Amino acid sequence: MIQNFISMNGYGIYVWSSFFATFIVCAIVYYKTNKTLKKYEKEFAKELSELSEAERKLVLEKSKIASQVLASSNKSI
Repeated sequence: MIQNFISMNGYGIYVWSSFFATFIVCAIVYYKTNKTLKKYEKEFAKELSELSEAERKLVLEKSKIASQVLASSNKSI
């Protein structure tokens, strides 16, 4: 029963290799996207820290994302 499922009437090698390749490509895309996001978050946090206190408060009040980025950058630093 299991052997028939895995072999899929002789097409199993193609099906499982395609499944594996798709999984690997999705993992690579996730890793690269996550790495790029962390890089941009660090750059944004650096730029935000260079602002004056009044400008920083203004940015944080107007943007929900800015406060989330700042909170996540404080955790990772």
